Parts: sequence; structure tokens; C-alpha cells
Amino acid sequence: MTLRIAVVGCGVIGRLHAEVLAAEQDTAVSVLVDTDAAAAEALARTLDPRPPVTTSLDEALARDDVDAVAICVPSGAHAQIAVAALGAGRHVVVEKPVDVTVEAAAPIAAAAAAAPDGTVVSVISQHRFDPASVVVRDAITAGRFGRVTSAVATVSWWRSQDYYESGAWRGTWKLDGGGALMNQGVHTVDLLLWFLGTPVEVTAHTGLLAHERVEVEDTVAAVVRFESGALATLHATTAAYPGLSVRLQVLGDAGSAVIDDDRLRYFHSKELAAAEAAGDAGVGADRGDRADQTARVLPDGEEADPAHGPMFTGHARQYRDIVEAVRTGRRPGVTLDDALLAVATVEAVYESARTGAPVQVAEVLAGAIRR
Repeated sequence: MTLRIAVVGCGVIGRLHAEVLAAEQDTAVSVLVDTDAAAAEALARTLDPRPPVTTSLDEALARDDVDAVAICVPSGAHAQIAVAALGAGRHVVVEKPVDVTVEAAAPIAAAAAAAPDGTVVSVISQHRFDPASVVVRDAITAGRFGRVTSAVATVSWWRSQDYYESGAWRGTWKLDGGGALMNQGVHTVDLLLWFLGTPVEVTAHTGLLAHERVEVEDTVAAVVRFESGALATLHATTAAYPGLSVRLQVLGDAGSAVIDDDRLRYFHSKELAAAEAAGDAGVGADRGDRADQTARVLPDGEEADPAHGPMFTGHARQYRDIVEAVRTGRRPGVTLDDALLAVATVEAVYESARTGAPVQVAEVLAGAIRR
């Protein structure tokens, strides 16, 4: 089965989706959609086979060769397109975040609930499929870290003033939904929740410290308390010249791990150390305690595609998961609920920074707190 996908939005991220879909064996680009016909035509010329283009979403949804819709427009425009696609009986893939707020994304949730059984809705959070992330998640699930007590997550990037001025939607609440955390850091928020579980309360501060004429933050620091009792610090910035790494430390009373730039830089647990000491020769190969061992944990042994880079490889892994979900009817690896929880956590950060008080994530999810 080839999943035939309409790519809506032909900017930077739309180009990435289209290139991944054209390269994968089980996916194809059936049509490109953009209100800017020239942008769609320019992207179409780079793809083989060259897909048709249209400026009309309705025209794309009327085609009989569209099984799914990939939504790659600015975040604040996601819901309208997703609702239309679900109403037309199509599967939906939304580039992160699902929308700019939980309230804005609510129509997607309603349309997904009304869709026929087997309809897949997934939001891009490709780092769940990184080999390093799989190692850490499996270790947590197996109890190899004992009780996970805390985590430290930091996104230390740089974006120039020109970046924010390159599009009228960049750095706006309406279409970007936020700054360093919502736009650049939401992937790391998702991983933090995937590893530590349900977030309960957030206390945070934000600032605009290195840019001008931007509505949103370029720096954020927060503390997140989880249902398990675990505590995490969450930091994101686009004001770290010239741009450093994304780093996530997961710490437990029986083991810890560090992921840096999507690679496993440190991994240790009492259980595995004891097994090695007892002479279990098979343990060392699975430990993943060095960066060059992380690729071994994927079932197919796949490593990053050097011709395309890590973003291409990550999106390709997630699309394979989505295709399998469509084929089998199982839940995708990243669900709509997962994406809503990540957005709610980011919203809680912003609300705490605005009010100076702790914010309950459940209240954001329930719509009791609105921006």
C-alpha cells in the first residue's frame, strides 16, 4: 500500500515533508497545495515524479488520489485545514505544534472524534523515533533507572533578527503561538512528557532579551512538577549565539541518561552494571552508553541518512510509523492527545510567566485557562 498524501503549505517545512514522502517507498505526494502558486510550482519541479499543484484545498480534497493530508502551514492555521481534511474522510498529519493553543486545537479533536474508525491523526514529533530516545524510553519503561526523580531539558539555539523578520507570521502569538518554547522547544517538551509522564504544575519566567519587534519570548525557564513527583527544569532560548545543542538529562535513583543533539551521550543503570559484572556478555552491546551505539536499538538498525540530514531522517521514521498505523488500524506513535498535552504544558509555562503564579496543566487542558 502506498499512502498518497496532499502536502498543504510549500514553505521550508512543507518542502521537507514533500521530499521525505517522495523518497519513501510507501508514500507519495499526490498534490501540492499553497495559496502561493509559484511556491507550489517551485517545489513541484524538484520532485520526481512531479506532482500537480493547486491553490485550492477543496480541489485537493476532491481528488480520488489523496489518502491523507500533511499540514505544513503556520501553526495558527492548522485547525481549519485539519477539520476540512477529516471531514473529507482523510487521514491527517500535522507539523508541530498541533495549533497555537489547546482552545484553537479543540476543533481538530472534535473532528477526529467524529471521524470513522481507523482514521489516523498524528502530529509530528519525530524525536520520539530517534534511536537515543527509544533507548531512554525503553529503559524507563523497564524500570532500569529505578524511580525517575528529575530531568533537565535545554534548547540552546540562535535565531537572528532577520529570521523573525523573514515572515510576517514569525514571532506572533496568533500564528506562531509563542517563541523559543512553542516553536523551537515543543519537541523537547514532548520528549520530557514521554519520559516523565503526566505534568501537573508549572512555574516559569520568560523574556525577550536579544530581539526586537517580536511579540513572543526568546528565552524561557520553567520548573515542571509531574504526577510521579519528579521535577524537571525546562529551558529554551533563541538567544544563545551562535547556537548550541538540545540536551535532555533523565535522572533516576538507579540510573541516568543524557541525550545531546539527538545522540545518547551517557547511559548507566545499576541493573546493567550488575549484569555486566556478573559476566553477561550480551548486556554491553545493548547498553548504548556511547553515541556510536545508539543506532543499534532500532529494529531495522537504521542510521541517519547522511545525504539528507537528521530532520529528514526523523520525519521519515515518523512517516513509516504513520503508514503502519493506517495499515493496521493501531494508534500512531504520536497521537493527538500527546500533542495537546505538549501544547497545554507550553501554555501553562506562558500563563505562569504572565501571572507570576504556578499553573495547573490540567486546567489548561480543560479550557479553564485561556490566553
